[in-house]
Amino acid sequence: MTATPSPALAVASPVHVVDGAPTVVHTLGDPDGAPVLALHGLRGSHHGLAPLASRLAGYRVVVPDLPGFGASPAFTDRTHDVDGYARWASALLADLGPDTVLLGHSFGSIVAAAVCAAAATTPRALVLVNPIAEPASDAGGVTGLGTAATALLHSGAARLGLDGLLRHRLLADAATVSMTTTRDPLLRHWISDEHRAHFGTFATTASLLECLRAAGSGSVRPWAPRVTVPTLLLAGARDRVAPPAGQHALAAAFADARLVLLPRTGHLLHYEAPAWAAREIRGFVAR
Repeated sequence: MTATPSPALAVASPVHVVDGAPTVVHTLGDPDGAPVLALHGLRGSHHGLAPLASRLAGYRVVVPDLPGFGASPAFTDRTHDVDGYARWASALLADLGPDTVLLGHSFGSIVAAAVCAAAATTPRALVLVNPIAEPASDAGGVTGLGTAATALLHSGAARLGLDGLLRHRLLADAATVSMTTTRDPLLRHWISDEHRAHFGTFATTASLLECLRAAGSGSVRPWAPRVTVPTLLLAGARDRVAPPAGQHALAAAFADARLVLLPRTGHLLHYEAPAWAAREIRGFVAR
């Protein structure tokens, strides 16, 4: 039976003002290690990447709460879309310097790719975990239906002023059921607890809807041809949010990319296989 993840406690720094946006930044690992800037996905926070970050021995892993999520307030001067987040993340990357490895999970993979394609300061390497290979709004089947239903639920709740509904544990439970692939009961229970604790920690309904629209209509694909640094794609072979069928074409769109598919794993690779992901990342960066 797989042990429940037990990430090291993240050290929260005072609120930083990053490109005009107050941001709570958490740091794990070796204070003197080479930096990794890790960007979480939609409805996430630094908590989601803690199991992976804590296993990147020898690195200083910087995990901010994206503006509008976790403890970071929403943007006041821009939209919560890929361009808005990329501008903000580019400023963080510039502060950390060119030796930084840039990592993004899910929606964070889109932002990370956009940063890497356009930033004046490019990272040492790019790591995309469960990357979004094609827009969810264009997908068919279960993925497309799920995306449409999610958008309808969120927009309807917003129109009716039902903010509490969007924070309800039932939505967190639905996310757990739809994305978890492990059969380990302890790990499934832990993932459920994580989602229940953090799935509703968004700043405002307006900022959540903006990010939801950006996540549903965006993908890594438009940015890939402009990325010149070595890129590692870690994907789950049973990912229904970012299906593996599109991952090979996405990898081919990069100038220098390696794709690794993990069997029997879905969109929560950072929860279900953090030790494996950390080994792949360390080996890739050290090559």
